[in-house]
Amino acid sequence: MADRLTQDQIDDALGSSLSAWTLEGGDTIRRDVTAETFKGGIALVDQVAEIADAMDHHPDIDVRWTTITFRLSTHSEGGLTDNDLRLAAEIDRLAP
Repeated sequence: MADRLTQDQIDDALGSSLSAWTLEGGDTIRRDVTAETFKGGIALVDQVAEIADAMDHHPDIDVRWTTITFRLSTHSEGGLTDNDLRLAAEIDRLAP
């Protein structure tokens, strides 16, 4: 199991390497990505799914036409862990 991050660790990550992400409700990070096309958005979701399966850490994903919303939280820990930050970094690497 992963340890929950402190508020300082979360703030540091969102203030630097994960600046496209926002904190939601204190225990979730969120990023909205706008794809050029619906099909492009679905391709991004497919790529993220591959990585998430390999990590055994799965985001909540909402698709609304060309806007894809990713929400990350480690539900088993009741908050954010390093797994969320690592998956967020992978999503950033793939997202336009």
